[in-house]
Amino acid sequence: MKTERRQLSTAEERRETVLRTAIGAFAARGYFGTTTTEVAKAAGISQAYVYRLFPNKEALFAAVVDHCFVRVRAALEGGAASAGSGDPEVVLASMGDSYARLISDNDLMLVQLHAQAAAVSEPAIREAVRAGYARTVEYVRSASGGSDEQIQRFFAVGMLCHLLVSVDAEAVSAPWTRTLSAGITHY
Repeated sequence: MKTERRQLSTAEERRETVLRTAIGAFAARGYFGTTTTEVAKAAGISQAYVYRLFPNKEALFAAVVDHCFVRVRAALEGGAASAGSGDPEVVLASMGDSYARLISDNDLMLVQLHAQAAAVSEPAIREAVRAGYARTVEYVRSASGGSDEQIQRFFAVGMLCHLLVSVDAEAVSAPWTRTLSAGITHY
């Protein structure tokens, strides 16, 4: 008779599981409204184990923010790779389309919005958001070859996409929604 041994996950695998799970928990209630107990329960581990992986809720949320920026970078890389030209506008448009597809996962977009709100009063989160944007802006600049003005416009449209998706602007037929969403694709 053959016995199967239970494969235990490593701390790094558990850490990744907690980060993926925490995205949903923090998306639903934000940094201030989510407890580490809720994250632990969603991940199927004890709160004590969450604290073994992350020293506090702030560090956990900062790691979630970083995890989201990694996903953003991957989407942008995919967009840059699929651009049919090296022209900065074409590359930026392709990256923008990939980003629009990514934020159709509302949890990721909501974590980004909650992170920006929490950054106002939480220094560690502010630093995580700053670092994530710094890396992302420099990647977009390098991959696209765009000017500062083009890069700024790319990020401004991204922020506008957040607004349009978060308020479900497509569900409202009004002049203000048509004005803000003209020429912007979301999925």
